[in-house]
Amino acid sequence: MLRKALSSDLLALKAVRSSVVENMLGDPTKVSDDDYDWYLANPGLAVWEENGDVVGFSAADPRNGNIWALFVAPRFERKGIGSILLAEACARLKSAGIERAWLTTDPNTRAEKFYRAAGWEHAGERDNELLFERSL
Repeated sequence: MLRKALSSDLLALKAVRSSVVENMLGDPTKVSDDDYDWYLANPGLAVWEENGDVVGFSAADPRNGNIWALFVAPRFERKGIGSILLAEACARLKSAGIERAWLTTDPNTRAEKFYRAAGWEHAGERDNELLFERSL
């Protein structure tokens, strides 16, 4: 079930984020509770819930069109959850007046293949990651 994230989801969001096997945070201190709190306060954070547990989430930044996060717990991958969360993030950006979304991901990962298959365009590099963009 797709729903807006709640402040009570914070621990679950962190658990999903730390469970991934690709695009892992090299320095977990670079993402703080304040980051999550900002996305919770601004309508950009959505979760996917299965049997009462948060198993994936996306976060979109309506200030600049960035998809800040899209993560699904490993045992729930390849079930279409990531596609639903990505579509929700794009919809939130579009409703904020954003015409072109962007995101970054590590090269040579399943995420790179996922974004390419979803029609995202490789637009360059940013901070040693691949930069993808897409018109909304």
